[in-house]
Amino acid sequence: MEKQMFCYQCEQTAGCSGCTGKAGVCGKTARTAGLQDELTGALIGLARTCASNPKTENTDRLILEGLFATVTNVNFDDDAIERLIDKVRAEKEQIAPGCAVCEAKCGNTDEYDMKRIWEAQEDIRSLKSLILFGIRGMAAYAYHAMVLGYVDEEVNTFFYKALSILAEDWGMEELLPVVMETGAVNLKCMELLDRANTETFGNPEPSEVSWKVEKGPFIVVTGHDLYDLKLLLEQTKDLGIQVYTHGEMLPAHAYPMLRKYPHLKGNFGTAWQNQQKEFADIPAPVLYTTNCLMPVKDSYADRVFTTEVVGYPGMVHIGEDKDFTPVIQKALELGGYEKDMEFTGSNGGSTTMTGFGHQAVLGVAGQIIAGVKSGAIRHFFLVGGCDGARPGRSYYTEFVKQAPKDTVILTLACGKYRFNDLDLGTIGGIPRMLDMGQCNDAYSAIKVALALADAFGCGVNELPLSMILSWYEQKAVCILLTLLHLGIKNIRLGPTLPAFLSKGVAEYLIKEYGIAPVTTPEEDLKTILG
Repeated sequence: MEKQMFCYQCEQTAGCSGCTGKAGVCGKTARTAGLQDELTGALIGLARTCASNPKTENTDRLILEGLFATVTNVNFDDDAIERLIDKVRAEKEQIAPGCAVCEAKCGNTDEYDMKRIWEAQEDIRSLKSLILFGIRGMAAYAYHAMVLGYVDEEVNTFFYKALSILAEDWGMEELLPVVMETGAVNLKCMELLDRANTETFGNPEPSEVSWKVEKGPFIVVTGHDLYDLKLLLEQTKDLGIQVYTHGEMLPAHAYPMLRKYPHLKGNFGTAWQNQQKEFADIPAPVLYTTNCLMPVKDSYADRVFTTEVVGYPGMVHIGEDKDFTPVIQKALELGGYEKDMEFTGSNGGSTTMTGFGHQAVLGVAGQIIAGVKSGAIRHFFLVGGCDGARPGRSYYTEFVKQAPKDTVILTLACGKYRFNDLDLGTIGGIPRMLDMGQCNDAYSAIKVALALADAFGCGVNELPLSMILSWYEQKAVCILLTLLHLGIKNIRLGPTLPAFLSKGVAEYLIKEYGIAPVTTPEEDLKTILG
């Protein structure tokens, strides 16, 4: 059967090999997938044009926006993607007006046909996919930083370099260093976003968050964009409307500049893949600020609003003016619950803790070091990453439950919803579970690991620290590349290895970095702890 599309960038791709039919597992249609490929090809053409023509601030923004729009579960709106393609083409013509009328076509600035990657030799396809998916994830981080007014020219320049390289007929020896460079630049990008968030909203502080929803009008905010949340909180103050986070917005409760709003009440629901069930018939609107949008069901379609790069056909989109009046009016119209509602996390817990960023954790570094030296803390596990619906993801819940009482669990991203309502107790006053934030906050985990290695006078790989990661989309890919750039070995990755890792590339990563698929909690704990 002829392929109607090809996409294998997310963990749940069909048959662990690639979505090729009328629609992908994520819900995007073959037409949407085709438009996203067309957009990527246009971005490559724009990047190559800038090799000999000066880019502008608008060019940088379009590169980030275009790459971000192609991340899984961000934009399902074909019209919006087509408008973005038109903007990219218009920008290229503005930068190099002579190319369109040139009689001696060189082809250097032409749009790229993505089939050349998807149909390339498997190892070349694999390495180019790692670069492409890595910069898509990194673009999301850079975009969030840019919204807050933080940019880094080195980071921005790399997007042009990486996009241009995708069009080159390079071999494995030439592409592998670019893969590792993607990880190196992403470290700089994550540091930029960390600085943007903390300097704008303050350093996260450990905070208890409730799953209770109070009676009366409310709004659920999902995605990752803290600035959108702040704007909404400002526009809803003194209106009698409560605001609840969802998914990756949970860590917002730890930022002092956001906690000062008393109507930021708690968290509604769990991880992103449960939204179709959790949002059904709720008496409140849902604002999607970034990715993790699933195809919208009729049971709540009239209550969904989108903003920034996220889009879905038929939904009301809040534009650049950031006027959330339609969302506010819908909240008042629906009225919320008639009485307080008690909800729980995935394991029945009524509260969870968040806010253990690198500032908070390193603030008690002395206690942690003493705990390790005394034997009270035997091992650290970083159990985090993207969540998803594949049944094998119960592994992460069981791993945390079975981790010995003298071990500490560091976690981040939405994978923590599998276990973040569990009460694991404390060691010497330090909670055994430390939620470090969003996937956008992965820099915190890296900074803590490097600081502990420095304190103990050893390399990261010599620390009593093991990384048990789950992945779903492209932000997880660029984080993985950063960990490899730092030389971190023996990472366990699941619930499956990426489909875009060819046999040759997978063998290289296993040999050089010891990457291994997760097995069972019992076996992995025994292997790690002995």
